[in-house]
Order: sequence, then structure tokens, then C-alpha cells
Amino acid sequence: MAKIQQLSPHVADLIAAGEVVERPASAAKELVENAIDAGAKNIVVEVQNGGMTFLRVTDDGCGMLPEDAETAFLRHATSKLRNERDLEAICTLGFRGEALAAISAVSRIDLITKTNQTPLGISLHLEAGVITEREEAGCPDGTTIIVRDLFYNTPARMKFMKRDTVEAANVVSAVAKLALAHPEIAFRVIKDGHEELSTTGDGELFNAIRAVMGRQCAQELVPLNSHFDKYTLTGYISKPTASRGNRGNQIFFVNGRLVRSKTMCTALETAYANRMMSGRFPQCVLHLRLPEHLVDVNVHPSKIEVKFINERDIFDCIRYGVEGALDVAPAKVAAQLPVQREKKPFSAEVKAPAPAQTFSRMSAEQYRAFAQSMSQAPVAHAPKELMERFEAIAPKKQEMPQPHSKPVNVPDLPEVPKETAAVPEVPKKTPTLPRKEETEQQSLPMQERPWRLIGQVMDTYILIEQDHSLLLIDKHAAHERLLFEKLRKNQEPIMPQLLLSPLVLTFEREEAAVLCENETLLQQYGFAVSDYGDGALAVRQIPSELAAGDVFDTLCELATELKNGRQRTPNELRDHLLHTIACKAAIKGGRHSDVKELEAIAREVLNREDLKYCPHGRPICVELTQKQLEKQFKR
Repeated sequence: MAKIQQLSPHVADLIAAGEVVERPASAAKELVENAIDAGAKNIVVEVQNGGMTFLRVTDDGCGMLPEDAETAFLRHATSKLRNERDLEAICTLGFRGEALAAISAVSRIDLITKTNQTPLGISLHLEAGVITEREEAGCPDGTTIIVRDLFYNTPARMKFMKRDTVEAANVVSAVAKLALAHPEIAFRVIKDGHEELSTTGDGELFNAIRAVMGRQCAQELVPLNSHFDKYTLTGYISKPTASRGNRGNQIFFVNGRLVRSKTMCTALETAYANRMMSGRFPQCVLHLRLPEHLVDVNVHPSKIEVKFINERDIFDCIRYGVEGALDVAPAKVAAQLPVQREKKPFSAEVKAPAPAQTFSRMSAEQYRAFAQSMSQAPVAHAPKELMERFEAIAPKKQEMPQPHSKPVNVPDLPEVPKETAAVPEVPKKTPTLPRKEETEQQSLPMQERPWRLIGQVMDTYILIEQDHSLLLIDKHAAHERLLFEKLRKNQEPIMPQLLLSPLVLTFEREEAAVLCENETLLQQYGFAVSDYGDGALAVRQIPSELAAGDVFDTLCELATELKNGRQRTPNELRDHLLHTIACKAAIKGGRHSDVKELEAIAREVLNREDLKYCPHGRPICVELTQKQLEKQFKR
């Protein structure tokens, strides 16, 4: 018997469906794209139970004739292509004729559609791609498609689906990006009876961004409008200060199609290269318009990836367009800064004429009465009373810190000999025998040798002289490792701090859904969050080691870890979460530290053998020997 056999049409349809429909969000994306191609001006997407049991897309587009409605569910049936030449200039979102056939193969579908050419529409019911019911229907112009029981006949695919909240968030995110692609269309997304997204459809991209990404994010954006040969680049980019810890908000469109392009991403980040901290990423919503024959959109099953004929032109268009927009934006801010600085001295002078404006409305008698009352007011005695109170309180304030200040010699910091002798307190241990005894007792080889704190350079690296070597310690990496080990050893939940007023933070919808889904897990690490809807979370409690300004970035990274780390063991996931908290809570590089902080970090690094690398694998301490330095100076 022959080994190679042709698959049955049913199996072939299931395979094709697996390529096109990965999850409910994939089905929603395909159906909404069909509505856009149909010329709809209003699109409503309704989701229940994450889209697994119910997904409805309603539009007011051109609709379909009865005969076209039945043909639309056949494989490779489309109204958007006629011959092979049309593939060279595709201007629609869909063109393969696979979406409806793939979705219907793994679900139960109800279709209601009508054109303005017929008095009645048609209603179809399909199961596993087969039409089981057909009848006329009275309905408005446009199309309504209801997808029920997605993957009911493919249990293997069903078990890979995530929780309903995550799948629903993916649906909302998919529709939101299409709303950014077409701000001229009004979109509504309703999840389990609650409206999750609504755009006006007024054609203004900024209004669509504000509805999708939030008001706070929209306020941090800079408009961009540039032309480069045959290319037109428009949209919005973030200010260098409004960066994120991931590329989640880098959204690119090519001729109205959402794409994922390494070339476009690299060009964007190259433009920000000298304006943004390492490890941070800009945000953008960029629309690239170019002739259809210069881009191939038929290279990926989901059409998310494209190929350009000239990648270099695309790179230059985006890079120089973004750089031009960034060069203009700071100039506007800089022009306002001197005015704000000059307001301070002028405000003191302006206050003097202010009473004259008030007096001009008074009569002469009122003015004399007011002046007499002011002269009788005991203004001159107030400073004396305040000084007496201050002198009575000041000695108490000076006496209180003295018991704490003596051990660290804070008053002696300006005197270099005392400071350098007091910082390590190791020269007393220079004799050989005490050093060996201390080594045997504590087993800390680095403590054998005396060391001297020189200071810090670039507000990032601690300089230590030890024997005939120069040690450079990354204070952020060292402090991060110290905090990580401290949190890791403590098996109890992290000590939280309750905020006086909750922080309302706006995340991507997938991030917000993942954080809400893991609310119990986050409580173990000191966070208390609640869903505010539309991607917003209220943070009422944070870890005591974390500053309020680092909460947003920390939760973003935690969401990324939770999304990408579902297959990790609980201990591995815990370590990754502690990495993130320790990194955000540690002393920041570039921030000035006092001598006590430098001394404490240096002592821990030199006295402990486990502080060699930070949790991310970067070295904490680098040693330059005298021989290496002399070699650099050609000695």
C-alpha cells in the first residue's frame, strides 16, 4: 500500500484553519478586516467568555448578495483578486479568501447580510464549514457574523487556549490596533456586556490614540509628518523621556496594514540612540504610505510580516523622519524654559504694584484707614518672636543626631585623612598573624587585604584601591544583587507599604489582563492591584523597597515575565519576579551617592564571595592591576 496519500478535504480544512485562526483574537482580526474592506464606517465587536463561546462582528458595510454569501465560505473564494497581476498591487487587507473558510471549519457560524440592492437579506447557519440552514431575513444593510464554540471540533487546539480574561484582552488589543490603522472608522468593543473600547471615527489619529492607549500616553507623543522620495511617513512618536521597558507600544502600519518589521523597528530605535537610556524603548504609532508594488504582503500566513523591495530606503525614511520630529520637539520645550526661570525674579517685583491696583478702587478715606491699620499691625515683632522660638528649638535638633553621627564620623567627612582612615578601618589589621586569624574565622579572602575608598566616577562606579590594584564596582549591580539575595532568603511575603492614594496606571490591555489574572501572586510580592477597566489598574500597595516612581516599569516587566514564563517552575518564576523588583529598587546608576552608601556597598562586595554577578549576569566588580595600568601607559 502506498505510504503517501492525499488528505481528506476535512483534514485539509482543519490544517488550514490552524494556520489562520490561532485563537479568538485571530478570528476577530480577520472578520474586522473583512468589514474594513467592505467600506464600513461603524464596526461593533462583542465578546463573551474570551471569544471562545461567542464572538460577534457587526458592520454597516456594503454587505453581500445571497449567492455571494454562500460562496464566501468556500476556500480561496474572494472578491478582491481576479488574476495574478492583482497580486503585485494589493490594496485590501484580505485577498486570499481563506478567513471565512478557516473560521467556519472549527466553529459554528451564523451569518446575516444584506446589500442596498435587495429588499431582504439572507441568514446562513454553518457547522464545521457546512451550511445547514438558509433563509431570508429582514436586516439593515451590512453584515453580522456570529462565531460560536470556537475549536469545538479540535480539542487539541482548545487545550492551548489561555484564560478567558487573557483571550478577551487579546481580542480587544487586536481590534484596538485596527482602530489605530483606520481612525476614520468608529469602533466599539463590548466584553461580557461592558464597553472596553470606543473610538469616534472622526479621522483624527490622535483621538484614536487617546482612546486606545490612554490620555496620559497621548500627552507624551510628538507628531511626525515627513516625505522621502516615494514614501510618506505620518503618525506620532514618544518623547525620549516617555520610554518603556519593552517594545509593546511600537506599532507600525504599511498602507493601512498592521505589520511587524525588524527594519522599521531598528530604524526607530536608531533615531533614539543618543536620546534614551540603554534598555529603554520608544513608543510610536507610525503610518507608512508607499506604492503597492514596492511591498509584498503575501509572505506570511497571518499577513503580519511584509517584504520591501528597498529596505534601505525604508530604514532611512523612518530614521530621518523620526530624528527630524525629535529635533523640532525639544526646541519648543527649550524656548519655554528660560521664560519659566525668569518668572521667579520678576514675580517678586510684580507683587509690589499689585496693591496699587487694589487701592485704585478705594476712596481716599478708605485708603487712609487701611494704611493706618497696616502701620498699627505688629509686623516688626514677628521676626523677633520667630527667632526666639527657633533658637529655643535649634539646639535640640543639633543634639539629637549626635549619638548616631559619631560611629560614622559624618562631621569629619571634609577631612580627607580621617575619612580615608575611618572608612575601611583595615590598616590596623595589616600584620600577618591577625589577618590569617581573621581569614580562618570568617573565610573571606578579600578581607585579608586592606582597601581604601577613593570615591565614585560618573556617579555609577565605586573606585577602590586595594594593594596594587584598582577595583571598579558597579554600585547599581552590587545593590541589586544585595537586594535580590535578601528577598530570596526571606521566605515570608515581601513587606508591603500601603499608599495614601492609589496610583492609577494605564497598561496595554494584555498586560493589565495578565496582572489582574495573577492578583494573588502579586500580593505575595507586596502589590495590591484592582482593575479599573480599559487597561487601567489601581495600585493600592507596593513593596516597601520600591519607590512609587518605579511602580509602572516594575509592573510592566512583571507582566512580561508572567506572559512569557508560564512554563517555568514556581521557583524560577519567583526568582524572575524578584530580579525585577530588586532591579527597580536598587540604587540607580548616574545618581550621586554619599560616602556612607559607597562604603556600605564596597564593604559587602569585598567581604562576600557570592557577590560576583548581578541577577542579570553582569559583573559587579572589575579589577585593574598595576601591571595592566602600566601597560596602558607603555611603562
